[in-house]
Amino acid sequence: MEARSPGGSPLPDWHALSAEEVEREVGADQSGLSTGEAEARLQRYGKNVLREEARETRLKVFLRQFKSVLIVILIIAAVVSFLVGEALDAAAILIIVVLNAILGYSQEWQAGEAIEALKKMLVQHAVVVRDGERREIEASEMVPGDLVLLEMGERVPADIYIVEATSLEVDEAPLTGESAPVDKAPGTLPAGTPLAERSNMAFAGTTVTNGHGRGFAVATGMQTEFGRIAGLSQRVADETTPLARQMDRLGRDLGLIALGIAVLAVAVGLLQQRELLEMFLVGVSLAVAVIPEGLPAVVTLTLAIGIKTMMRRNCLIRHLPASETLGAVSVICTDKTGTLTRNEMAVVRVRTPDADVAVTGAGYLPMGEFLHEEKPIDPLADPGLRQFLRTVLLCNHATLALEEGGWRVFGTPTEGALVVAAEKAGLSRDDVPEAVKEFSFNSTRKRMTIIYPEEGGDVAHVKGAPEVLLARSSRVLRGGSAVPLTDELRDALLAELEGYASQGLRVLGAACRRLPAGIEWTADTVETDLVFLGFAGIVDPPRPEAAEAIRLCRSAGIDVIMITGDNPLTASAIARALGLSSEGAMTGAELEALPDDELDERLKTTKVLSRVTAEHKLRVIDILSRDREVIAMTGDGVNDAPALKKASIGIAMGIKGTDAAKESSDMVLVDDNFASIVAGVEEGRREYDNISRFTRYLLSSNVGELVAIVGALLLGLPLILIPVQILWINLVTDGLTALALGLEPAERDVMQRRPRDPQESILTRNAYAVILILGIWLGLLTIYVFMGLYAVDLDRARTMAFTGLIVFELYNVLNFRSFRYPLHRIGFFSNPALLLAILGSLALQALVVYVPIFNAFLGTAPLTLADWGLLALLGLPVLLAGEVYKILMLRRASGMVASPAMG
Repeated sequence: MEARSPGGSPLPDWHALSAEEVEREVGADQSGLSTGEAEARLQRYGKNVLREEARETRLKVFLRQFKSVLIVILIIAAVVSFLVGEALDAAAILIIVVLNAILGYSQEWQAGEAIEALKKMLVQHAVVVRDGERREIEASEMVPGDLVLLEMGERVPADIYIVEATSLEVDEAPLTGESAPVDKAPGTLPAGTPLAERSNMAFAGTTVTNGHGRGFAVATGMQTEFGRIAGLSQRVADETTPLARQMDRLGRDLGLIALGIAVLAVAVGLLQQRELLEMFLVGVSLAVAVIPEGLPAVVTLTLAIGIKTMMRRNCLIRHLPASETLGAVSVICTDKTGTLTRNEMAVVRVRTPDADVAVTGAGYLPMGEFLHEEKPIDPLADPGLRQFLRTVLLCNHATLALEEGGWRVFGTPTEGALVVAAEKAGLSRDDVPEAVKEFSFNSTRKRMTIIYPEEGGDVAHVKGAPEVLLARSSRVLRGGSAVPLTDELRDALLAELEGYASQGLRVLGAACRRLPAGIEWTADTVETDLVFLGFAGIVDPPRPEAAEAIRLCRSAGIDVIMITGDNPLTASAIARALGLSSEGAMTGAELEALPDDELDERLKTTKVLSRVTAEHKLRVIDILSRDREVIAMTGDGVNDAPALKKASIGIAMGIKGTDAAKESSDMVLVDDNFASIVAGVEEGRREYDNISRFTRYLLSSNVGELVAIVGALLLGLPLILIPVQILWINLVTDGLTALALGLEPAERDVMQRRPRDPQESILTRNAYAVILILGIWLGLLTIYVFMGLYAVDLDRARTMAFTGLIVFELYNVLNFRSFRYPLHRIGFFSNPALLLAILGSLALQALVVYVPIFNAFLGTAPLTLADWGLLALLGLPVLLAGEVYKILMLRRASGMVASPAMG
């Protein structure tokens, strides 16, 4: 349904209308709406709230745990087992499936509980004019046409067309990404003005940081810019993770293999004139042997343990597979403000007519030095610098206070930066008399003035755009005295001003004037014949750890793209400071004009994108996805929410992030620290490496079981392993060691290799070869043990085969601790959990061998000490062969590296 204005016409470009046209469109005037009209409009437009996606029910979250193909195959195996009379096997499979689902559900529901939805983004109350009177109402009751009053510190409750403003500034970072507060003032703008430059509009979800104003609500609820982006986010489908796709592919492959082998084995058995029931039992045993029943549980447990580890590294994972997906990331699209930067403006340079001074210090902490020609100076001993700092302190509404957790600025970040600089010099407002007059800042005047009574007469302190102040100045302060401002000096200062701007600094100038007695105090009479004091370069400084994080991303083969709503000069300067290499900066308008193919090429070299919208971010992710990239998107604003949801993994800021961003994300950075992403990537890579390790280990064990059963069948031997024994191996002994393998520490070079191809199977050709070779070896050893005893004592022979296969697999698990390095390189005791798991598996096997109740349950018989010794000796070559192979491969690799130098 097309949105319409209160007047019934399609919604216009409000910023392009005059105040009179807006009044006519919304059907209201300066006396506000009547109570009756407001109620009628509330019925027509609905409440001023965002339409939220209903949170998934507990049941839906639980049922989602059964979506994996492997889980479906296990359920089918349980049904088949039950139908052929193996109720015990069926129960064992179903128990592990349900436990796996409970674990996955528990993790996801707890993460969901930790993240609230969009509810907190709209203010709870708002002040409007109704029936000609000022009233405070619930923000949800506001309607289009309401005359809204805006005050400093309040959240804007709707999209508002400004009709009056006094020093009004609004923080639009959650919506546009713009780091600095935006000046707001009445006026008419061109129809094509970008969202971030609509100075006559205040948007829902943003915050008033200075001044006050009033205006007409022109859009509420889902019709606001905030609501439009929230709706866009809700239409974006969640992406399937690479691990989920790979595990489903593996499940399908194993299901087909299990079915094919079972059918083939039954056919062979029937040709051998074996009994039909016996062959059904063989078929079920083979199906159970092929499918690694413990794999889903081990994957889930490994990811769950990884979530706990990541939380200790300040990464809150909301969905289990996201922790592993982070390890596959090849591109990080990151916001600038508050992510790569501190979101705390700071004065870093001051240019007075006498000198260029650098200012040190971080954030809002009022400690730092003033450096001239790289040498510390006393700022109060320099009369020009002292007067500059005094003026910017007095012509200022911001305050600095020490609170629990650190220093905090109340007011705009830019004014706060000036207050902090003055505090660093030792200046304060403690002994300053009350101001007697103010001429407020607006986007047209580009300056503000506050007059104070001082000894010898009233003094006007002025700050604003340096070029405006220079044009209104006739003198400069040099050596403590006011001297004429020559054209040559003015040109030199303007040239330096351009240099500051080219470095991405926000520049504010200061001037003052002792007012002659008897003049009329108007802006024109006061703000003339000024004494120019200089200008300050202000920057939102990069986080100190961000540069190192970007360097580590580069070494790990991860591309970093800065996407920000800020201006290109500032964005480029921050990129240079962080060591982020980019061929210039591309604006949202340029991005929009490029065809997809050209944009794809530009993104390979241009890593700074500025003045972008939510739609631009989605398009960038779509373009990058065509190249099969795994994309992480970091952000904190509502404008980031759609891209966070669309990306392979969305990463929201935990402290400064909006609820919309957190709700749309897969991961939340608890400390808002970009460097924590690097820790998350390392943990994600470790998790995937370990999932690869135990997947290959479990499958090699399953191949061993398969070879033993099929080999015995082809040799005309009795069933070598019964289904319940295979389940015991797959779920208990193999499960314990596989889970411990998931705790293997990260290899030292984990962050020096390129991201893996997300399309590549978790099992490569080499992996298949290793699985087959080791599996065949284990299977043949098991048959060898069985053949020596079955004619004498079938139960003891089957127990030897059953126990022998477990012993051989416990040797084999040590082969999978690393695909490249032998045990002496990685440290035999570096994973104590695995050693405990091996001992625990042996202890559990001893229980089923010697405890009578388990003898009946699993069809086992007691073994002698000599039997155990024989199995230990037969299995040792499995480990030794793996160690020798790795040593030879390492020597070959080092020889290949050394040979060019030798040549």
